[in-house]
This record gives sequence, structure tokens and C-alpha cells, in this order.
Amino acid sequence: MLLSASGRSPILSFDFPLSRSAALARLEAFLPEAGRAYAARRNEERGPGRHDAVSRLSAALRRRLISEEEVARAVVDAQGVENASKFLAELFWRTYWKGWLEQHPAVWQDWRDACAAWGKAGMPDGHAEAVAGETGIDAFDAWARELRETGYLHNWARMQFASIWVFSLGLPWELGAAFTFDQFVDADPASNTLSWRWVAGLQTRGKTYLADADRIRERTGGRFHPKGLAKRADVPRETSSAGRVPPRVPHPPAMTVPSLLLLTPEDLSLETDPYLATMDVRGIVACRDHCRNAADIAAVADGLQRAAMHWGDASVAWVDDLNAAAATAEARGCTQLVTGYAPVGPIADALRGLVPPAGIRVAEVRRAWDERAWPHCTKGFFALAKAIPTLLAAAGIGDR
Repeated sequence: MLLSASGRSPILSFDFPLSRSAALARLEAFLPEAGRAYAARRNEERGPGRHDAVSRLSAALRRRLISEEEVARAVVDAQGVENASKFLAELFWRTYWKGWLEQHPAVWQDWRDACAAWGKAGMPDGHAEAVAGETGIDAFDAWARELRETGYLHNWARMQFASIWVFSLGLPWELGAAFTFDQFVDADPASNTLSWRWVAGLQTRGKTYLADADRIRERTGGRFHPKGLAKRADVPRETSSAGRVPPRVPHPPAMTVPSLLLLTPEDLSLETDPYLATMDVRGIVACRDHCRNAADIAAVADGLQRAAMHWGDASVAWVDDLNAAAATAEARGCTQLVTGYAPVGPIADALRGLVPPAGIRVAEVRRAWDERAWPHCTKGFFALAKAIPTLLAAAGIGDR
């Protein structure tokens, strides 16, 4: 078991897997429930330690300890495409958020700027009570405590939590997104930011999500009877209008030059990518400042161990930051620093600011799953949903 950096309760590796072996075990345990049972029960919220109707793979998927393609393949093999259609759609939502944010990166920067402004101005009234779980709204307060203590909330509860934060408590969505991004063991820049915007009515204009007391009571098995919920969803005002831009094009690695492999929490199973099979890896590093919490540290340590076993002669090291990684590449005679593609988020921000030593290029490996799916993530989710059969076929999933 692993204690988080904030001192909260132990993170159980089987429930929230932070190693590849634990993720594979969690997937295997979930497969019998991934079909019609998942579709029927996925919105049941039974409280801490009882989230058995969902996969609980999000912490591993966020860090790609296990990939979306691997999960989709296993689920389809076990259940078939039709039976697994609801789970597959939820899996593709993760891909959709990443692809959409890649093409609207200003939304990420606007959120960061708004949080920085609140940090300077001071938190609004009610913020301290909300994050402490002392608002008097029973469901919200219980979820705030569960989030701080375990780093996790059921996906349906996340929607209710965000709705109550924005519409019932009248707090800025940006600060709610900052709170959950800091607490979630599976915090993903795209899913977290854009899900909050969706609930608030900013992501899909005219569409909001309003928490309902009767629905909360029903879905939680009568545990909660929330009072004082908003009856109307007043969409927050927003002045920015982020236009669409083409996804960033990464520099692909050269296979035959001496390379230093950089592992980050964006992709910790690069040894499974056949594209890298013949790469000349002379060393493997990870940056301490890429790890936001103890969960990241545990996952990256697992990735380093597996990479060292795969590229047998490569030495492994932790370094402080990207500048130290680039210096390590230079010291070991490498001419390129190779990493998994970093979608919009903190690590992409850091990579953009890196100026490597002369003679060293930075290359990124973008998964074929993303390459094929992201062109369908320009507008709403429906366009990607329609393409799911084609995308599965392109990955060789579903052939029998």
C-alpha cells in the first residue's frame, strides 16, 4: 500500500492500480462485468470501497500503465462489441477529451490563468467550506471527504459534485477543477478541465448538468437526502472564445541513433509500442518534477523498472527536471531525447520550454490510437462515437 503525499488514507493498488501488473489484474477481474452488467449498474454510487460496478482502471489509463487499445481489445474479446458498447463509449470519452483539448489548447491556458488570478485575489466566500466538506449539503460534503481521503470519486458522483459546486454553491468552476485536479489519483488535464466545463454549460453551449436531489437519493441507495440544491442552472460567464487549431505535430524519433528514453506520467508502457522495438536506447530517465504526488512516483517507478528490463543494457536514473534529463543525454553520448507524446497539460508545457544542448533533438512517440481518433474530436462526442466501429477495426479489434 502507498500513502499519498497529503497523508490521506492508503491507496489500494488493486482498486486504483499504479503498476502495470496491478492494472492487468484489475482489468482481468472486471472483464466479466464489462458488458450488460456495466451498462445496467455503472451509475450506482455505493460509497468508498464499494465502487464495484465500474472498472476502476482510470488511475492506470491516465498514466498509460495500460493503454486504451489494450483495454478495448480485452473487453471486446470477453464480451463482444455489442455487449461492451456502453463501456467502449465511456473509454472513448477519455480519448475524445484529449483530442478536443489538443485542438483547443487555449482552454487549458485560460483555466490556468483564471486559477492564478484567484490565487492572487484570494478565494471567494464559501470556498473553504466546500473543500473541507462543511457546506451542509450531505452528499456533497461526503464526496468532498471521500475525495480528500481516497483520491477517488465515482464518475457519476463527480458530475453531481461539480454541479453542486457551480450551481448550488455559486463557486467558480475553475476553482472546482483545480481542487479535483489536485486531489484525484487519476487526475487528467483534459478529462478534468473539460468535464467541469461540460457540467457548467460552457463546453456544449446550452447544455448544463443540474444535480437533482431525488436522483442522488436513488443512485446512492438512499444514503443521502441533499437539501438546498439549485433548481436552475445559471451558466457562468466566459469572455474567451478559443478557436480550433491543428493538433501539434511531434518530431518522430530516429531508430538508429543513440537515444535517452524519458518516461513521464503521460505514457508509462512505451516498451509495448512496436514502433520503438528497434530503438537504440542508451539510458532511461524520469523527472522528479513531473510527479505531482505519491501516485505518480509509484507509477513512474514501475515504468522505469519495466523499461530497464526491456532495454536490458540501458541504465536507469531519476533526475530533477528536463534540463537535467537533457544534460544526461549529452553526457551519455545520445543525440536524441525520446518520450511518449505529452498531450496538452503540465508536462507538455514543460517540454515546450526545454532548450536542449546543441546536437540533441527531442522526439515524441504518439500512439496510433490517438492518431486515428483525434481527427474525429473536433466538435461534439457524437462524431467520434459514430467512428468507433471504424476505429476498432483499424486497431484489429473485434475480428473473430
